[in-house]
Amino acid sequence: MMKRTTTLLLAVLITLTLTARQKPAIKRELNQARLDSAERKQARPMVKPTERFRVLISTDIGGTDPDDNQSMAHLLMYSNEFDLEGLVSSPSFGSGSASEIYRMIDVYEKDLPRLSRHVRGLMKPKALRRLVKQGRTDELPPCGYGESTEGSQWIVKQARRNDPRPLYVLVWGCLEDVAQALHDAPDIAPKIRVYWIGGPNKKWGVNDYCYIVEHFPNLWMIENNTTYRAFIYDSKNKDQWNMGYFDTFIKDASHLGRDFAAYYKGNPKLGDTASLLYMMDGDPTNPEQQSWGGRFVRCNRTPRFVFHGATTARDTAQICGIIEWQLQGPVRNDIAIDSACVTLDIRNQKWRGYYKGDGLYVVRHSTYYTGTLSYTITSTVEGFAPITGEITVENTWDAAVGGTAKPHDTDYQVGPQWWTDSYVPDDYWHNCAGARYQYIVREDIMRDWAERWLWLKE
Repeated sequence: MMKRTTTLLLAVLITLTLTARQKPAIKRELNQARLDSAERKQARPMVKPTERFRVLISTDIGGTDPDDNQSMAHLLMYSNEFDLEGLVSSPSFGSGSASEIYRMIDVYEKDLPRLSRHVRGLMKPKALRRLVKQGRTDELPPCGYGESTEGSQWIVKQARRNDPRPLYVLVWGCLEDVAQALHDAPDIAPKIRVYWIGGPNKKWGVNDYCYIVEHFPNLWMIENNTTYRAFIYDSKNKDQWNMGYFDTFIKDASHLGRDFAAYYKGNPKLGDTASLLYMMDGDPTNPEQQSWGGRFVRCNRTPRFVFHGATTARDTAQICGIIEWQLQGPVRNDIAIDSACVTLDIRNQKWRGYYKGDGLYVVRHSTYYTGTLSYTITSTVEGFAPITGEITVENTWDAAVGGTAKPHDTDYQVGPQWWTDSYVPDDYWHNCAGARYQYIVREDIMRDWAERWLWLKE
């Protein structure tokens, strides 16, 4: 008891000596150590919604991150919980395609008889296959739209269906097909509700995000940039809910179990599953309530920083915000507008920039990494002077969502139906804004899913 008291007194003394700028970060670290039994009591079994909701999935399955396969298994095993209306393959990067969704359905079909002994209403494979559509397979140009795809057309068709219920579009990758659908059919905007797993997906699909936030600021949107991260397994925790989950519950669980072993060695990353959980628990019409899929706060702007030259470590941006360089260079009438001719090299990754005409070259980026990042911007255009700089990314947003950052004139203004992660210090978990409650309910979620995996071992 004396040791604990001394530790707490030391923490208080340290906190009192900090500057105002340092206190939020230290408070987050202290809060991490206080996840006690009282908070654990906030966790609870799933409370099913009182109505069935229409759901369409946009996924980059088979692309750059195999966690979509894990979330697809979760979706199929809980397909009785909602009215599924679409499975759109939107792999703007990597080699994903609709064929990977079909393959997952084939695996599920083999295990459906066992699952159906315990739960009614699981979707039939034939019905699932009718919902699979191919979306965009490459990056959108800076305008944020291009040619329509089978996937974007399907989003429009389902949104326009004669059904009083809104269509919830759960996006597990980039927003290309959603952006294309909104461009082609702006009338669907009031009829859809988007739950987007953003974060790293924002840097992969920065152009489509910018198009949507600029042209459809009143869209119903949950922008989950960091809340979902508490659902990812803890690689340092060997218990049955993290590193031990596969061996305890999934290993030898028939065909789906064997398939699951191919992704992260069976460790449950499940980065996109938060969107499913949101539809399965509580009241999906209210993003501000506590839910298995997270609790979110209303925002009135999303951060955007515009620079007109090289930056230094003194220049700041915000985590998961838009960073845009607008650079003057050679005027080239022989280069088409929106041609990719500039390269941003940051954190050992290369990103395209574009020529906008009249000597203007533009590069957009977004990152969930914080701290001071070094970068270079180069071009194949003769006479374009290479740029080397640094940018400091801060782990906060503005006061409207509980953060400490100041608003900027270049921020994107959004309407009253745009929600994101909570930057209130008490809501952080492992430096991830809004992730605390997601962490509190994680064990209950994994326990619920474990029951269905055990059915497959019978």
